[in-house]
Amino acid sequence: MTLEEVHGQEPVPEGHDRMQGAGKALHELLVSAQRRGCLTAGVYESAKLMNVDPDNVAFCVLATDEEDEGDIALQIHFTLIQAFCCENDIDIVRVNDVPKLAAIVGPNEESGEPRDLHCILITNPNEDGWKDPALEKLNFFCEESRNVNDWVPTIALPE
Repeated sequence: MTLEEVHGQEPVPEGHDRMQGAGKALHELLVSAQRRGCLTAGVYESAKLMNVDPDNVAFCVLATDEEDEGDIALQIHFTLIQAFCCENDIDIVRVNDVPKLAAIVGPNEESGEPRDLHCILITNPNEDGWKDPALEKLNFFCEESRNVNDWVPTIALPE
């Protein structure tokens, strides 16, 4: 019996297919979380939420583009967020395509302004014990990545 059979999941494909599966699952999770109102976007907003209610955070996405790689302040924020997520058993991934992320998440619903998408948190709504199959796939992907010492795997979003 394989680990996937024990967990009741389909086997995760190897290599590139595995990464594409994770990208598709992340896309599905972001759409679902936004629809349910379980998505917090922005480094500052995410830090506030993690400080107030870390037990409610289910997943974290850190996003950068090439021009962000030289932003020391952003990298320090990422280091602190990663440490907090590891300390609180929150799975975390990186995405290197902010425009694709913006196309999925869209602008701020209240103001219509573009959001700070450098950090996105997916939270659990308290009322109904939400279980999303995409979240479960991503949790499994992160667990497999940690087993090969990739603590913050990078995911490519689908086209």
